[in-house]
Amino acid sequence: MRAEFDISLEEEVFINDAGKRDAARARTRDFLTACRAAHPQVRAELMEPQLVWATEPVSDLAEARRVLAGLRSALGALASARGLALMASGTHPLAQWSRVRPRDQAARGRVLRDLQMVGSRTVVCGLSVGVGVPAGVSRIDLMNRLQPFLPLLLALSTSSPFWQAQRTGLLGYRLAAARELPRSGLPPLFRDEADYARYLDTVVGAGAIDDPRHVWWVLCPSPTGPGLDLRIADSCTRLDDAVAIAALYRCLVRRLADEPARHRDLTGASQAIAAENCWRAQRYGIHGSFVCEETRTARPVATVLAETLALVAGDARALGCEAELDLARWIVARGTSADRQLALFTEAQGRGLPPREALAEVVDWLTAETVGANPTRH
Repeated sequence: MRAEFDISLEEEVFINDAGKRDAARARTRDFLTACRAAHPQVRAELMEPQLVWATEPVSDLAEARRVLAGLRSALGALASARGLALMASGTHPLAQWSRVRPRDQAARGRVLRDLQMVGSRTVVCGLSVGVGVPAGVSRIDLMNRLQPFLPLLLALSTSSPFWQAQRTGLLGYRLAAARELPRSGLPPLFRDEADYARYLDTVVGAGAIDDPRHVWWVLCPSPTGPGLDLRIADSCTRLDDAVAIAALYRCLVRRLADEPARHRDLTGASQAIAAENCWRAQRYGIHGSFVCEETRTARPVATVLAETLALVAGDARALGCEAELDLARWIVARGTSADRQLALFTEAQGRGLPPREALAEVVDWLTAETVGANPTRH
């Protein structure tokens, strides 16, 4: 049985052709077989050059970090031995979605037939964090009341400034691509658990979907247990960033479970403001500001983070994840993966490299950072 506030992390990553720095189009099947033989928690994703792995639910976030660090290193070595490389980022700087193939058309044909081009275009990778919700606490109530905090979690994770070998002008483009999917974006403000169950029963009963896992909101009750799953974050290049976001989300779940009056009376206007702030997180990352419903002002992300960390300080102590939560401050101090990618790209172009070669250098950094091969932190 899942314990209260235990936590699991699931990371999606790209599989690259190490020489071309592009999404792999060969050798992925044998690589996946080798990965599964060594690490059963590894799974294939819908599209061929993508891989996903997850930790078991644990109470100790430091243990989850050790597991993920081991997976990144070991699977990176398996990839390197086959001329491949792993890369954690929200989007791929060089990949062209029209050249990416589904992994197994027969097994996932229903999904692909339903989504058509929208499914083929979703060549993106995210971080998912599941937190166990205590018995007697409504996951739907928490899902509603957590929505004002989602833009902050997105801003801290941004790792997708490029798409189709182009600079997008956004720091988090992944969510824009993912929003093409049905049943995506912010979840509706459901009245209660029965209201949510009525929605699921209706769409499944009508044949609109055949699996609750095809509800892709950025925050959603786990379809397999009593957890609440965060899906708004980009896949984090730096493992420390993934751990920091997981710690912050976990503490927020505990805080709102213990404080049922906070964000109790959210309205359509409240959700529209949360959606606006999600856009601002996509566009500006940690460098922007968020609209505050109470003060009717725009407040810097760094200020919002500081206040949020103060809000959940007691929860971090209770959960034993103060060190992991403190890593969120480091994200703001040195920038997100998107910031580093853009800096590398600009510097490479300043040396006279054409755009594709400059992006190849970005891919090299992403690969080395993902598997822990960079000798110094940036």
